[in-house]
Amino acid sequence: MKRLRLSFSVLAVTSLILIGAPAANAAETVKFKVQSALVSGSLYFNILESFAKRLKAISGGRLQAEILPEGAVVKTNEILDAVGAGVVQAGFCWTHFWSGKHPAAYLFSDQPSVHGMDQLGFIAWYYEGEGYKLYQELYDNYLKANVHGVIILASGGQPLGWFKEPINNLADFRKLKYRSPPGLTGKLFQEMGISAVALPGSEIVPAAQKGVIDAAEWINPAEDIKLGLQQVWKNYYLQGVHQASDLGELTFNKDFWNKLSAQDKAQIEVAAQATMMESVTAHIYRNAVALIELQKNYGVVVRDTPADLYPEFIRAANTVTDNAAKDNAFFKKVLESQRAFADTIVPYWTKQLGLYYSLGNATLGK
Repeated sequence: MKRLRLSFSVLAVTSLILIGAPAANAAETVKFKVQSALVSGSLYFNILESFAKRLKAISGGRLQAEILPEGAVVKTNEILDAVGAGVVQAGFCWTHFWSGKHPAAYLFSDQPSVHGMDQLGFIAWYYEGEGYKLYQELYDNYLKANVHGVIILASGGQPLGWFKEPINNLADFRKLKYRSPPGLTGKLFQEMGISAVALPGSEIVPAAQKGVIDAAEWINPAEDIKLGLQQVWKNYYLQGVHQASDLGELTFNKDFWNKLSAQDKAQIEVAAQATMMESVTAHIYRNAVALIELQKNYGVVVRDTPADLYPEFIRAANTVTDNAAKDNAFFKKVLESQRAFADTIVPYWTKQLGLYYSLGNATLGK
């Protein structure tokens, strides 16, 4: 993929493409299905539907995407194989879902900020660093998947989650059984001495009600409120250390992708960029609205994550990723690329973020 520079002038570029795109005749229309890993009606499913509308408008009606809910054609864990085989032309998921096929897949979407990068910094690695080059290398040379991918959605950082009782420090956390994501993320918590278990979303609330688990993370306020954890527990910790960034991907069957014109491909890439920016703004606003509802209507108490979790998480994350790098050359290559990029941007960007943190606290009277 020819790397596009992410720009806040995406809308201007979109307008230019739209002006130059004639209305499509029925014979010229390219329709394709996107099998998503999302439940219909969820925040991010709605954002993918916006992508489809945006792409249709940009292309003058030529490119028409149908967004399918989870399980419509294949299950979530089958999306990559289904897209590669052409069962569906495209799919939406998170790259770290394929870490069972290759551990480096974890590094392309589930960024635990072991390098100090926030979500925008992680996105910058894709567009200004080696991200996209290494991302396609993962698919071509290591997963050997017949797909071409673009990132389309940002959903981090994700909260540490819901707790039966407040925790004051890491020692308190270590006494609990905690639902965490599977894979390397679960290993990070285990390295910290936390009893972490993986459960699918549908099993979290029943497990909490039965006392099988004492705490759990899911996604964010806008999605957590739909899951119903506020009906079980009232202590909510927003600063999650495990998914400081989380980027979703749109993968295309490579044979389908290669048949598209250069203009078709550019329109898809621009629509994906605009959709990713929409996901960033929606993440800020819609989660803020949901958090107000959780506090006002359900008596949820928002608490600060104990300070001693941060350095211990960094230690554990570096231990787990360094061990993975010892066993896999490509994992090491990606990890070193991210660390080198972080060495460049973190000193500058952290100071910039400090400005907004200080202004926000001043506004809140802190």
